[in-house]
Amino acid sequence: MMSYFPISSPTLIFFVVLLIVLLAPIIMGKLRIPHIVGMVLAGVLIGEHGLHILNRDDSFELFGKVGLLYIMFLAGLEMDMESVKKNSKRILWFGLLTCLVPLLLTFFMAMWLLDYSETASFLLGCIMASNTLIAYPIISRYGLQRHPSVMLSVGGSMLSLLMALMMLAGLSASYGENAGLTFWLLFIIKFGVFCGVSIWGIPKLARYFLRRYSDAVMQFIFVLSVMFLSAALSEAIGVEGIVGAFIAGLILNRYIPHVSPLMNRIEFTGNAIFIPYFLIGVGMLINVGSLFEGARMIWVVLLIVFFGTFGKALAAYISSLLFRLTKAEGHMMFGLTCAHAAGAIAMVMVGMRLQVSPGHYLVNNEMLNGVVIMILITCIISTMMTEKASQDIILIGKMMPTANRKKDDEKILLCVKYPEIAPQLLELALMMRNAKLKRDLVALNVVYDDVNSATHREEGLQLLERLQQRASAADLPMQTQVRLSSNIANGIKHAFREFGCSEIIMGMHVHTDVNPKFWGEFLQSLYNGLNRQIVLTRFVQPLNTLRRIQVAVPSRAEFEPGFHRWLERLARMAGNLDCRIQFHGRNESLELIREYINNNHPSVRAEYTFMAHWNELPRLAENIGADHMFVVITARKGTISYKTALERLPKELMQHFSGKNLMILFPDQYGSQKEESMTFTAAQHQEESSYYDALTSWLNKQRAKRSTGPLS
Repeated sequence: MMSYFPISSPTLIFFVVLLIVLLAPIIMGKLRIPHIVGMVLAGVLIGEHGLHILNRDDSFELFGKVGLLYIMFLAGLEMDMESVKKNSKRILWFGLLTCLVPLLLTFFMAMWLLDYSETASFLLGCIMASNTLIAYPIISRYGLQRHPSVMLSVGGSMLSLLMALMMLAGLSASYGENAGLTFWLLFIIKFGVFCGVSIWGIPKLARYFLRRYSDAVMQFIFVLSVMFLSAALSEAIGVEGIVGAFIAGLILNRYIPHVSPLMNRIEFTGNAIFIPYFLIGVGMLINVGSLFEGARMIWVVLLIVFFGTFGKALAAYISSLLFRLTKAEGHMMFGLTCAHAAGAIAMVMVGMRLQVSPGHYLVNNEMLNGVVIMILITCIISTMMTEKASQDIILIGKMMPTANRKKDDEKILLCVKYPEIAPQLLELALMMRNAKLKRDLVALNVVYDDVNSATHREEGLQLLERLQQRASAADLPMQTQVRLSSNIANGIKHAFREFGCSEIIMGMHVHTDVNPKFWGEFLQSLYNGLNRQIVLTRFVQPLNTLRRIQVAVPSRAEFEPGFHRWLERLARMAGNLDCRIQFHGRNESLELIREYINNNHPSVRAEYTFMAHWNELPRLAENIGADHMFVVITARKGTISYKTALERLPKELMQHFSGKNLMILFPDQYGSQKEESMTFTAAQHQEESSYYDALTSWLNKQRAKRSTGPLS
């Protein structure tokens, strides 16, 4: 049997790798061990230092490098940039601590206990100062990418890695001919130019491409091309490619919403192929047999692991105390920052090329074997600690009491008819839905029941099938229905009730003829026949390229029953798109909106502008850019926030907001669903008038309280 090993057939090599990727989660799950550890251990087993089933050939070099770039790219892509800005000081302090504490501990340990030279000790300190986010896929699996402790860990890791690489560059330069002040000045200039060009060029390129090309494959290839180009340019200026990949992820962050199909494809490809290849390749480097070379080797490994890991733990727990974080968050910071992998190997390889004297190099076999064994041990510690911390954070979040926990009836109905705007409506639903509820989306196509109904029904089925494929790419469960009806509005209303939906999202169809009934009979019938939220949209450019959402809020909108629903949807949309949202309205409304945003969506970048009267609506058109979305919160007749100025809304929208991204939102109203033929009786009208009189009286009392004391 051994004559057939190591395997040389590319087909069988790929089969063995896929077999490990398939079985590692199954076996490790039964043993309650993170499956990432299983992939590293599998690499040890099949590598040349184990059973020698495979050689670490060029495929592991290639895919392993891509996997490492992918980890750093995903880390940048999934960060909450607004929280990073708010916590920049914390990230800076943690980055300094997690770099300098293990560096100093390892440096003095290597000199005093291992009798290494100052330069060799400094190199070992740089290795332990850096770290690899090898446990980051665990974070993705638990959905904690935007947790504060995770963002601190990712930001601190990148800062410590950058500092370690710069110190290593200085150490390497000290052995060359170009050492000195000139080298450092040139290095800083090159790095500054690289960052400036990336920050200026990548957003322009992304907006240009994403606006013009909607093909899923083309967008995916474009994103990967940007990642590899940034990594290559980073290496060209003398910095590791992982820094460039991380910077590319940060810059593309706002153009790839984390709930979008594109993000799902990026994560799927990395987690299925490239990242497992990297983990297996790391395991194949490890020679466990070197531990049995003597007591000195065991002593070296124990000292490197203990002092390096203790330094990372010290930095993490000191930071958690300074920042007043929980014990579980401290565990998370330690777990993410204590692992060492390809970065450590790269630094050791640099040291092996630095010649101290003829025939003697800075890194000997003892240090090399010690660092490689350290990689295995720290990877196991990191993954197990991160797994435990993730579970603790999830459990703490579930046990925390929620004072205002209400039953959420969210279920979105998507009305689609035209293939060119259906994908945009689906993307909008993705931005607005609550992913934690895991509710199905309902896509509906209503067809006139006439002589052409069979043809139109077939077209509707094909449209819904394509839409369902796009929803599947984003892991979004969707129900679809093609419905025959002699009245489109009635067909939508009946489907709305049958599926138990909470709101409707549909495209806006503007009539080109001069028609005072801007909405058309169909839409009037719909919003008069349903008391639930209706969202009408018109897209001029892709949703993920929006930079600002501007919302016009009518006075007394806060007293409508649907106030919190539309506010929650717009806040989610702004958060997922990572764009600013600006509310225009009266101070009474803006105060409650500000309170809600601060309490429920603190990371959303919201602005509040006083608008004295609804007549100022046309003036807002001057500030609506091509990459803005203008949202109008309107009202049905007879409701408390309805005003006669809303009757001019169709004319004003056509005159001042043509060619703009537009959304018109009809909020929830009180009452059961009304049939189209149903009319208000005198008694019902009197009852509703009495209700609004009472509500107006309560409003006046609240204003009086607000003028004398703080709002409760």
